[in-house]
Amino acid sequence: MPSGDYDPEAVEPKWQRRWVETDTYAYDEDAATDPNTTFSIDTPPPTVSGSLHWGHVYGSILQDTVARFNRMNGKEVFFPFGYDDNGIASERLTEDELDVRHQDYERREFQQLCREVCAEYEAEFTEKMQELGISIDWDQTYRTIEPRVQRVSQLSFIDLYEQGREYREKAPAIWCPECETAISQVETEDDERDSHFHDVEFVTVDGTDEDGEPFTISTTRPELLPACVAVFVHPDDDDNQHLVGEEARIPLFGQEVPIIADERVDMETGSGIVMCCTFGDQTDIEWYQAHDLDLRIAIDESGHMTGVAEGYEGLDSDEAREAIVADLEADGALLDRRAITHTVNVHERCGTPVEFLVTEQWYVKILDRTDEYLQAGREMEWFPDKMFTRYEHWIEGLQWDWLISRQRSSGIPFPVWYCGDCGEVVVAEKADLPVDPLSDDPPVETCPECGGDEFDPEDDVLDTWATSSLTPLINAGWDWVPEAASDAADGGEGNSEGFEMARPELYPMDVRPQGHDIISFWLFHTVIKCYEHTGEVPFESTMINGMVLDENREKMSKSKGNVVAPDEVLAKYPVDAARYWATGSAVGDDLPYQEKGLRAGEKLMQKLWNASKLVDSLTPESDPDLAPGDLRELDRWLLAELDDLVDTVTGQFEAREFSKARDDLRSFFWHTFCDDYLEVAKTRVRDAHDDDPAAQYTLRVAHRRFLKLFAPFLAHETEELWQELYAEADVAEGGSVHRTDWPEPLEIEADHAAGRTATAVIGALRRYKSERGLPLNAELGRVEVWGEGDVAAFADDVRGVMNVADLDVLAAEPEIETVVTGIDLDYAQVGPQFGSKVGDIDAAIAEGEYEVADDELHVAGETLGSELFEVERDRQYAGEGDLLEAEDAVVIVHGAAEN
Repeated sequence: MPSGDYDPEAVEPKWQRRWVETDTYAYDEDAATDPNTTFSIDTPPPTVSGSLHWGHVYGSILQDTVARFNRMNGKEVFFPFGYDDNGIASERLTEDELDVRHQDYERREFQQLCREVCAEYEAEFTEKMQELGISIDWDQTYRTIEPRVQRVSQLSFIDLYEQGREYREKAPAIWCPECETAISQVETEDDERDSHFHDVEFVTVDGTDEDGEPFTISTTRPELLPACVAVFVHPDDDDNQHLVGEEARIPLFGQEVPIIADERVDMETGSGIVMCCTFGDQTDIEWYQAHDLDLRIAIDESGHMTGVAEGYEGLDSDEAREAIVADLEADGALLDRRAITHTVNVHERCGTPVEFLVTEQWYVKILDRTDEYLQAGREMEWFPDKMFTRYEHWIEGLQWDWLISRQRSSGIPFPVWYCGDCGEVVVAEKADLPVDPLSDDPPVETCPECGGDEFDPEDDVLDTWATSSLTPLINAGWDWVPEAASDAADGGEGNSEGFEMARPELYPMDVRPQGHDIISFWLFHTVIKCYEHTGEVPFESTMINGMVLDENREKMSKSKGNVVAPDEVLAKYPVDAARYWATGSAVGDDLPYQEKGLRAGEKLMQKLWNASKLVDSLTPESDPDLAPGDLRELDRWLLAELDDLVDTVTGQFEAREFSKARDDLRSFFWHTFCDDYLEVAKTRVRDAHDDDPAAQYTLRVAHRRFLKLFAPFLAHETEELWQELYAEADVAEGGSVHRTDWPEPLEIEADHAAGRTATAVIGALRRYKSERGLPLNAELGRVEVWGEGDVAAFADDVRGVMNVADLDVLAAEPEIETVVTGIDLDYAQVGPQFGSKVGDIDAAIAEGEYEVADDELHVAGETLGSELFEVERDRQYAGEGDLLEAEDAVVIVHGAAEN
């Protein structure tokens, strides 16, 4: 029997240890015979870039809620955990932690440093996730840098290469000068920055040493003047059309460039005449390609000026900008400089403005199949539906193929060598993977193209998203199996490409849970990879959660100082209170961190504990041997209402409407069960000298079902109570509440309307006594009741629990008049519309000098529409006795109450 107060500090760690030690949540491959018996969750592997934050807490609890619900619904749940530790984020973490630069180490040496640093953070992550009670199968943990995953990632590269879906090209690429690597479009974001618009005077070239006609270029990046290769004018710009066909001389640097007409010029910005530099932005790249312009690269991979910038060589771009502006001013070419705020494209990892450099990179073709990727998205169920729009908009806005190569040390190597003589690409054999070309030999001794015997290893690594996009295949055990390939070649039943899944029942995964901020990163790239490898969508549904905000609904960030550390919260509140809070908003909506949500969770936990102790004190150790026909009306009504709740909550879980499920369950438990039924049952059992089998049976059945319904939310407390009261086996033998069956409707028939009337009457009489300072056991003389249903069948329970001497159930509703008692004005609208007349309107209302007709208020010579006021009404009873408010029921108390 539960005793004393609930002690989460003792209970929660106990069960966290026991669940892990006994493999309570282990995935049983033998029981997972086909996709219909499994439920697979494609959990997001967190980037190893620091400590656990509230976003991890929030998202992980939502995933866990899904896992626990489906496990109790008879599914063999595959709920793994991964660490994304092979990319820029982990590399930068290592550099920051050890105060080193990856360029100063041989790749394997630096990667070993990364493993050591990441291992410390991963151990902390694991500990914190277990402290949250997340029902992960820790035997299914993977890391995106481990050999098995490296093999899958390199297989993916080779398969796409053999399909002709990948290519290597020297072309303009988005480049981060801080990280010194190419990045993909998805890794950039817009940021508002303070800057300046510079009006710079250019001149046309007239064929002599003399300057020709001056004109103005407006630019935010004068440091790109040495990279200018053309000037553009819009074809509809009549004022400047005469410049087209001329050449312009660039101030300070002197190169002469063509002036060309092009419709991509924004005539509304600056002077309407634009310089094209190689490269300042995406439009520059389009012009460069469309007009076959020269290539002049003024900024290098580290963000410093090149030799093209002449006397400014070696300066970083910011320093060069100020120096060039000063020299333009001294030369008389700077006409104006004005402060502005404008949008800058930055690397989302470090916030550094990106550059566009011509480099040799690997790409995955995606622009030719955007329609197919859109259709693949439509084949998945989206929770919530609105998140598909973000996916759709991202695809429609794509301008680049997917750049997958990175110039970093921490990552999965490309399994590629190049012939030293002709540059032919040589790809590793699938059976040899994983490989590292920097230390492993190529699979051939001579080049199959030219016969050369010298090979250069590829020293780039794969983008981390090129690997994390394979998580469904990693989890399903996708691999190339030589036997399958040779079988097919010999006319057998093997896969023609030799690819198989060790756990095919997991694919497609049932749900992809993730934040809305990485739809374009993780979700989209996963669709690409899995669709290209299997021809199928990678998951049946998505569950997109929002972000955790601070109490002012602002995004948490270290720079703002508004980040909430999980350790601080969990030192103050139980884990189950945090779980309760996390399920408090609709999936997809941002959720503000508010302690009142945690306090509400604590109150519910205390209510559940106290109610459980009371139920245990009122009932025997086992259910009385009763049939539904042996129960009283109120018992059948409670269980029938609970049936309806089970149906409702089950549907809400299936629709990922956790906040609705949580709130409906809490309301029913707190009010219908505890406030209404439990009080009745307590009176019945004790009046019958602790022996009312019908009430005891109902209490045990209902309470047991409540523990199961609350289990996905209050994981620790429900386990503690289940073990104390109902467990028939040890947790290690499957006796956990989280391994029990989800409640099914009992299908007990009851008069729902009459039961609701009876509980409304009990509630009204309880308030009546409370408002008069009377104890609940104070006797009431005569009470008249009217309401829907056969209320008479519930009369004994109402009479007994509220100590009513004479309870009369009326056959007809008494005459009760609803009268208008006042008018409530919406002053926010009335004030602006009626100004000085508001005082007269108020005075007339106070005197009762008004009329409401046809949804309009006529008062003080004015007419107010229905949107400007609300009518306050009261029910009045002209007969004897006190009329009580009782929802749709009528309750009339006659005579004075007695102690």
